[in-house]
Amino acid sequence: MRTETDPNALQREALRRRARGERVGFVPTMGFLHRGHTSLFDLARGRCDWLVASIFVNPLQFGPGEDLDRYPRDPDGDAQKCRDHGVDVLFMPPELYSPDHSTRVHVSGLSDGLCGASRPAHFEGVTTVVARLFGLVQPSVAVFGEKDYQQLALIRRMTRDLALPIDIVGGPLVRDPDGLALSSRNAYLSAEQRQRALTLSRALHGIQAAAAAGETRVSVLLEQAHGVLDADGVDYLEVRDAEALRPLTRLDRPARAFGAAHYGRTRLIDNVAVSPPLAG
Repeated sequence: MRTETDPNALQREALRRRARGERVGFVPTMGFLHRGHTSLFDLARGRCDWLVASIFVNPLQFGPGEDLDRYPRDPDGDAQKCRDHGVDVLFMPPELYSPDHSTRVHVSGLSDGLCGASRPAHFEGVTTVVARLFGLVQPSVAVFGEKDYQQLALIRRMTRDLALPIDIVGGPLVRDPDGLALSSRNAYLSAEQRQRALTLSRALHGIQAAAAAGETRVSVLLEQAHGVLDADGVDYLEVRDAEALRPLTRLDRPARAFGAAHYGRTRLIDNVAVSPPLAG
Protein backbone atom coordinates (compact mmCIF):
# COMPACT_ATOMS: atom_id res chain seq x y z
CA MET A 1 0.00 0.00 0.00
CA ARG A 2 1.15 3.54 -0.65
CA THR A 3 -0.06 6.89 0.63
CA GLU A 4 -0.92 9.67 -1.81
CA THR A 5 -1.43 13.31 -0.85
CA ASP A 6 -1.63 14.95 -4.30
CA PRO A 7 -5.19 15.01 -5.74
CA ASN A 8 -3.97 15.50 -9.30
CA ALA A 9 -1.54 12.59 -9.11
CA LEU A 10 -4.26 10.34 -7.76
CA GLN A 11 -6.65 11.34 -10.53
CA ARG A 12 -4.05 10.70 -13.23
CA GLU A 13 -3.40 7.19 -11.93
CA ALA A 14 -7.11 6.45 -11.55
CA LEU A 15 -7.77 7.51 -15.16
CA ARG A 16 -4.90 5.32 -16.40
CA ARG A 17 -6.29 2.32 -14.55
CA ARG A 18 -9.82 2.93 -15.83
CA ALA A 19 -8.43 3.21 -19.39
CA ARG A 20 -6.83 -0.23 -18.94
CA GLY A 21 -10.22 -1.66 -17.98
CA GLU A 22 -9.53 -1.98 -14.27
CA ARG A 23 -12.39 -1.69 -11.82
CA VAL A 24 -11.63 1.03 -9.25
CA GLY A 25 -13.08 0.71 -5.74
CA PHE A 26 -13.43 3.55 -3.25
CA VAL A 27 -14.20 3.97 0.45
CA PRO A 28 -14.20 7.60 1.67
CA THR A 29 -13.70 8.19 5.41
CA MET A 30 -12.79 10.90 7.90
CA GLY A 31 -10.30 8.62 9.65
CA PHE A 32 -9.98 7.31 13.21
CA LEU A 33 -10.89 3.97 11.66
CA HIS A 34 -12.67 1.12 13.42
CA ARG A 35 -14.18 -2.27 12.49
CA GLY A 36 -17.07 -0.55 10.77
CA HIS A 37 -14.68 1.11 8.33
CA THR A 38 -12.56 -1.97 7.78
CA SER A 39 -15.70 -3.99 7.00
CA LEU A 40 -16.30 -1.52 4.15
CA PHE A 41 -12.76 -2.07 2.86
CA ASP A 42 -13.39 -5.83 2.89
CA LEU A 43 -16.68 -5.36 1.03
CA ALA A 44 -15.07 -3.13 -1.59
CA ARG A 45 -11.98 -5.32 -2.00
CA GLY A 46 -14.07 -8.16 -3.47
CA ARG A 47 -15.64 -5.81 -6.03
CA CYS A 48 -12.63 -4.11 -7.60
CA ASP A 49 -9.12 -4.48 -8.98
CA TRP A 50 -7.67 -1.36 -7.34
CA LEU A 51 -8.92 -0.04 -4.00
CA VAL A 52 -8.60 3.54 -2.80
CA ALA A 53 -9.49 4.69 0.72
CA SER A 54 -9.50 8.37 1.59
CA ILE A 55 -9.10 10.16 4.90
CA PHE A 56 -10.17 13.79 4.92
CA VAL A 57 -11.92 15.61 7.75
CA ASN A 58 -14.24 17.69 5.60
CA PRO A 59 -14.84 21.18 7.03
CA LEU A 60 -17.92 21.76 4.84
CA GLN A 61 -19.98 19.21 6.78
CA PHE A 62 -19.33 20.67 10.24
CA GLY A 63 -21.53 23.44 11.60
CA PRO A 64 -20.61 26.21 14.06
CA GLY A 65 -19.72 24.80 17.48
CA GLU A 66 -19.34 21.22 16.20
CA ASP A 67 -16.24 19.10 16.71
CA LEU A 68 -14.16 19.88 13.60
CA ASP A 69 -11.08 20.93 15.59
CA ARG A 70 -11.27 18.06 18.07
CA TYR A 71 -12.39 15.29 15.71
CA PRO A 72 -10.26 12.25 16.71
CA ARG A 73 -7.28 11.39 14.54
CA ASP A 74 -4.92 8.40 14.36
CA PRO A 75 -3.00 8.55 11.05
CA ASP A 76 -0.51 5.77 11.85
CA GLY A 77 -3.16 3.39 13.16
CA ASP A 78 -5.42 4.23 10.23
CA ALA A 79 -2.67 3.45 7.72
CA GLN A 80 -2.04 0.07 9.34
CA LYS A 81 -5.74 -0.83 9.23
CA CYS A 82 -5.90 0.10 5.55
CA ARG A 83 -2.81 -2.00 4.85
CA ASP A 84 -4.25 -4.97 6.74
CA HIS A 85 -7.50 -4.86 4.75
CA GLY A 86 -6.19 -4.74 1.21
CA VAL A 87 -6.26 -1.02 0.43
CA ASP A 88 -3.93 -0.22 -2.48
CA VAL A 89 -3.78 3.56 -2.05
CA LEU A 90 -4.55 5.63 1.03
CA PHE A 91 -5.45 9.13 -0.15
CA MET A 92 -4.75 11.73 2.56
CA PRO A 93 -4.89 15.19 0.98
CA PRO A 94 -4.01 18.14 3.22
CA GLU A 95 -6.74 20.08 1.39
CA LEU A 96 -9.37 19.33 -1.23
CA TYR A 97 -10.73 22.78 -2.05
CA SER A 98 -9.04 25.62 -3.91
CA PRO A 99 -9.30 29.09 -2.32
CA ASP A 100 -11.95 30.08 -4.90
CA HIS A 101 -13.97 26.84 -4.67
CA SER A 102 -17.58 27.95 -5.18
CA THR A 103 -19.61 24.85 -6.08
CA ARG A 104 -21.99 23.10 -3.71
CA VAL A 105 -24.03 19.95 -4.38
CA HIS A 106 -27.46 19.89 -2.76
CA VAL A 107 -29.91 16.97 -2.79
CA SER A 108 -33.37 18.23 -1.86
CA GLY A 109 -36.03 16.19 -0.13
CA LEU A 110 -33.92 13.38 1.29
CA SER A 111 -31.83 15.90 3.20
CA ASP A 112 -34.88 17.25 5.03
CA GLY A 113 -35.54 16.00 8.53
CA LEU A 114 -33.57 13.54 10.66
CA CYS A 115 -29.95 14.79 10.79
CA GLY A 116 -30.77 17.45 8.21
CA ALA A 117 -33.07 19.22 10.67
CA SER A 118 -30.48 19.88 13.38
CA ARG A 119 -27.47 20.07 11.02
CA PRO A 120 -28.83 22.12 8.10
CA ALA A 121 -25.54 22.49 6.18
CA HIS A 122 -24.21 19.02 6.94
CA PHE A 123 -25.47 17.02 3.99
CA GLU A 124 -24.63 19.68 1.43
CA GLY A 125 -21.08 19.42 2.76
CA VAL A 126 -21.19 15.63 2.47
CA THR A 127 -22.49 15.52 -1.10
CA THR A 128 -20.09 18.26 -2.18
CA VAL A 129 -17.01 16.46 -0.86
CA VAL A 130 -18.19 13.07 -2.15
CA ALA A 131 -18.82 14.51 -5.63
CA ARG A 132 -15.33 16.02 -5.65
CA LEU A 133 -13.77 12.78 -4.44
CA PHE A 134 -15.65 10.84 -7.12
CA GLY A 135 -14.13 13.16 -9.72
CA LEU A 136 -10.63 12.51 -8.39
CA VAL A 137 -10.85 8.78 -7.70
CA GLN A 138 -12.98 7.87 -10.75
CA PRO A 139 -14.49 4.85 -8.95
CA SER A 140 -16.44 2.05 -10.56
CA VAL A 141 -17.84 1.12 -7.15
CA ALA A 142 -18.01 3.07 -3.88
CA VAL A 143 -18.96 1.64 -0.49
CA PHE A 144 -20.68 3.55 2.32
CA GLY A 145 -21.91 2.28 5.68
CA GLU A 146 -25.57 1.91 6.61
CA LYS A 147 -24.67 3.48 9.96
CA ASP A 148 -25.21 6.83 8.21
CA TYR A 149 -28.31 5.61 6.41
CA GLN A 150 -29.60 9.05 5.42
CA GLN A 151 -26.20 9.88 3.98
CA LEU A 152 -26.22 6.62 1.99
CA ALA A 153 -29.67 7.44 0.58
CA LEU A 154 -28.49 10.93 -0.42
CA ILE A 155 -25.39 9.65 -2.17
CA ARG A 156 -27.40 7.06 -4.06
CA ARG A 157 -29.82 9.78 -5.20
CA MET A 158 -27.01 12.17 -6.16
CA THR A 159 -25.28 9.45 -8.16
CA ARG A 160 -28.52 8.58 -9.95
CA ASP A 161 -29.53 12.18 -10.63
CA LEU A 162 -26.12 13.16 -11.99
CA ALA A 163 -25.88 9.97 -14.10
CA LEU A 164 -22.56 9.01 -12.51
CA PRO A 165 -21.51 5.50 -13.63
CA ILE A 166 -20.73 4.32 -10.11
CA ASP A 167 -22.21 1.37 -8.21
CA ILE A 168 -23.08 2.56 -4.69
CA VAL A 169 -22.93 -0.32 -2.20
CA GLY A 170 -24.23 -0.13 1.37
CA GLY A 171 -22.27 -1.93 4.06
CA PRO A 172 -24.12 -3.32 7.11
CA LEU A 173 -23.89 -1.37 10.36
CA VAL A 174 -21.33 -2.88 12.75
CA ARG A 175 -21.85 -2.96 16.53
CA ASP A 176 -19.81 -3.70 19.61
CA PRO A 177 -20.84 -6.92 21.40
CA ASP A 178 -23.03 -4.90 23.81
CA GLY A 179 -24.99 -3.42 20.88
CA LEU A 180 -23.52 0.08 20.63
CA ALA A 181 -23.11 1.14 17.00
CA LEU A 182 -19.45 1.71 16.19
CA SER A 183 -18.56 5.37 15.74
CA SER A 184 -15.33 7.36 15.84
CA ARG A 185 -17.12 9.68 18.27
CA ASN A 186 -17.60 6.86 20.81
CA ALA A 187 -14.08 7.77 21.95
CA TYR A 188 -15.52 10.94 23.50
CA LEU A 189 -17.82 9.04 25.90
CA SER A 190 -17.10 8.58 29.57
CA ALA A 191 -17.77 5.13 31.04
CA GLU A 192 -21.08 6.36 32.48
CA GLN A 193 -22.13 8.00 29.22
CA ARG A 194 -21.29 4.87 27.27
CA GLN A 195 -23.55 2.77 29.48
CA ARG A 196 -26.44 5.16 28.93
CA ALA A 197 -25.67 5.33 25.20
CA LEU A 198 -26.62 1.65 24.99
CA THR A 199 -30.24 2.70 25.51
CA LEU A 200 -30.27 4.23 22.01
CA SER A 201 -29.73 0.89 20.29
CA ARG A 202 -32.06 -0.82 22.78
CA ALA A 203 -34.82 1.66 21.99
CA LEU A 204 -34.46 1.10 18.26
CA HIS A 205 -34.27 -2.67 18.57
CA GLY A 206 -37.37 -2.46 20.76
CA ILE A 207 -39.21 -0.85 17.84
CA GLN A 208 -37.96 -3.64 15.60
CA ALA A 209 -39.13 -6.34 18.03
CA ALA A 210 -42.54 -4.75 18.65
CA ALA A 211 -43.13 -4.47 14.91
CA ALA A 212 -42.18 -8.12 14.43
CA ALA A 213 -44.71 -8.99 17.15
CA GLY A 214 -47.48 -7.29 15.16
CA GLU A 215 -47.59 -3.62 16.23
CA THR A 216 -48.10 -1.35 13.21
CA ARG A 217 -48.99 1.98 14.88
CA VAL A 218 -45.86 4.11 14.70
CA SER A 219 -47.02 6.33 17.57
CA VAL A 220 -47.15 3.28 19.85
CA LEU A 221 -43.76 2.06 18.66
CA LEU A 222 -42.19 5.44 19.36
CA GLU A 223 -43.86 5.85 22.74
CA GLN A 224 -42.40 2.54 23.88
CA ALA A 225 -38.97 3.49 22.54
CA HIS A 226 -38.94 6.86 24.34
CA GLY A 227 -39.58 4.95 27.55
CA VAL A 228 -36.33 3.04 27.05
CA LEU A 229 -34.10 5.87 25.86
CA ASP A 230 -31.93 7.58 28.48
CA ALA A 231 -30.05 10.55 27.03
CA ASP A 232 -29.05 14.12 27.88
CA GLY A 233 -30.97 15.27 24.81
CA VAL A 234 -32.84 13.66 21.93
CA ASP A 235 -32.63 15.13 18.42
CA TYR A 236 -35.09 12.65 16.95
CA LEU A 237 -36.61 9.21 17.24
CA GLU A 238 -38.56 8.33 14.10
CA VAL A 239 -39.78 5.55 11.83
CA ARG A 240 -39.51 6.32 8.13
CA ASP A 241 -39.95 4.64 4.77
CA ALA A 242 -36.70 2.79 4.03
CA GLU A 243 -36.32 4.16 0.50
CA ALA A 244 -37.88 7.62 0.30
CA LEU A 245 -37.26 8.43 4.00
CA ARG A 246 -40.79 9.76 4.39
CA PRO A 247 -42.26 9.69 7.93
CA LEU A 248 -44.78 6.92 8.52
CA THR A 249 -47.82 6.80 10.78
CA ARG A 250 -48.48 3.10 10.15
CA LEU A 251 -45.98 0.38 9.42
CA ASP A 252 -47.16 -0.91 6.04
CA ARG A 253 -43.89 -1.14 4.10
CA PRO A 254 -40.16 -1.75 4.73
CA ALA A 255 -38.95 0.96 7.08
CA ARG A 256 -36.07 2.12 9.25
CA ALA A 257 -36.17 3.29 12.83
CA PHE A 258 -33.79 6.23 13.32
CA GLY A 259 -32.46 7.86 16.46
CA ALA A 260 -30.03 10.64 17.36
CA ALA A 261 -29.25 11.48 20.97
CA HIS A 262 -26.72 13.43 23.02
CA TYR A 263 -24.57 12.02 25.82
CA GLY A 264 -22.67 14.89 27.34
CA ARG A 265 -21.24 16.82 24.38
CA THR A 266 -21.33 13.75 22.12
CA ARG A 267 -24.07 13.26 19.55
CA LEU A 268 -24.65 9.66 18.44
CA ILE A 269 -26.84 8.27 15.67
CA ASP A 270 -28.18 4.79 15.06
CA ASN A 271 -30.78 3.00 12.95
CA VAL A 272 -32.27 -0.45 12.42
CA ALA A 273 -34.38 -2.07 9.72
CA VAL A 274 -38.06 -2.48 10.62
CA SER A 275 -40.29 -4.83 8.66
CA PRO A 276 -44.10 -4.73 8.62
CA PRO A 277 -45.80 -7.75 10.19
CA LEU A 278 -46.39 -10.63 7.81
CA ALA A 279 -49.94 -10.79 6.51
CA GLY A 280 -52.07 -13.71 7.65
